[in-house]
Amino acid sequence: MIIRIHSEARKEYYEEQVVGLGDDFIDEIEKVLDFIEQQPSSGTKITKSERRFLVSHFPYGILYSVEDNLNTIFAFMNLKRKPGY
Repeated sequence: MIIRIHSEARKEYYEEQVVGLGDDFIDEIEKVLDFIEQQPSSGTKITKSERRFLVSHFPYGILYSVEDNLNTIFAFMNLKRKPGY
């Protein structure tokens, strides 16, 4: 699966906080996406067709759906900005 993520804004934010943290952020996002690809039903079921997987060490969740062999990413959610998202 090919995934293109434009996450430079968040990476830059974390990199300004601590050198290397931006790369850690991208690494954690990539780990979650790899896990979703390998085990798509592992995320917490939110609705009948949507699931959420939390990103370790960062306040983000990935909202996605699984239909047949297609995983669709809906959002990279900042869980501190919109509680209950």
